Amino acid sequence: MVTPTLTPVATHLDLFAQIEDLKRRLNAVILAHYYQEPDIQDIADFVGDSLALSRQAAQTEADVIVFAGVHFMAETAKILNPTKQVLLPDLQAGCSLAEQCPAERFAQFCAQYSDHLVITYINSTAEVKALSDIICTSSNAVAIVNQLPADQPIIFGPDKNLGRYVNRMTGRNMVLWPGACIVHEIFSEKKLIQLLNRYPTAKVIAHPECEEAVLRHADHIGSTASLLSYVQKSPETTFIVVTESGILHQMTRACPEKTFIPAPPNGNCACNECPYMRLNTLEKVNLAMVNRSPEITLDEEIRVRALQPIQRMLDMSPA
Repeated sequence: MVTPTLTPVATHLDLFAQIEDLKRRLNAVILAHYYQEPDIQDIADFVGDSLALSRQAAQTEADVIVFAGVHFMAETAKILNPTKQVLLPDLQAGCSLAEQCPAERFAQFCAQYSDHLVITYINSTAEVKALSDIICTSSNAVAIVNQLPADQPIIFGPDKNLGRYVNRMTGRNMVLWPGACIVHEIFSEKKLIQLLNRYPTAKVIAHPECEEAVLRHADHIGSTASLLSYVQKSPETTFIVVTESGILHQMTRACPEKTFIPAPPNGNCACNECPYMRLNTLEKVNLAMVNRSPEITLDEEIRVRALQPIQRMLDMSPA
């Protein structure tokens, strides 16, 4: 009997070296969201939230953009860089918000409010962006709305929780598309209060995609970048973090002496991890660069129409 020769499985150290070599050979840049697994964050050239990643995508001189995030993020990079190759390690890495807002239904919704300006959260498809007047992120939504005339009626989609938060912060009454993030909507107010009873001195920091019942217990509400900045500047040492748990990697790296407690979801699942974000792995990043695939492609008419509201966002965003 002939014993088959087995090819050794590459270790993570091997993959780190291979990816670094591929980056040099392809003149590639790896952009990663804070919700990616720690190994991907560590190999990335830049880690950030949606606004920061959009800015990096707009400025990069790389020939190949490897976007370790979800589909709408890679689409945004392609919208901003039509002549560059944009790779997404797993094409199935979608977004519950984007899936809940099909372009055809959103167009019908907007047609009911023809005098309204359409502000769309970046967590949306290229087709929905193309129907919009301005794109926003959780980092800049309040600032963008505050720049508009007080009497300007607005449609906001697809996240009703973020829209409700922006309404509260700006005094507006925007019309909200009824979408929600499957991760941020699952956090349990009851379990959060139980955690606060165990850690009474802890500061609660939360993403504005969370429901109002959770947000009212927060000491600070903000985007992932804002939450990271808050824990770095705060004199406090213990934080309950109410967002996708991938951000804890950067928080721990920045403040190893502090304690970060991930807020528990309803039930006993790992629902505070985005199932879409976690489809990307270090192995898939490597394969995407080896195979130059999966590649993001867009209809040029859609891309051009979607570019305009994204550019408005970048122009209206605080530096």
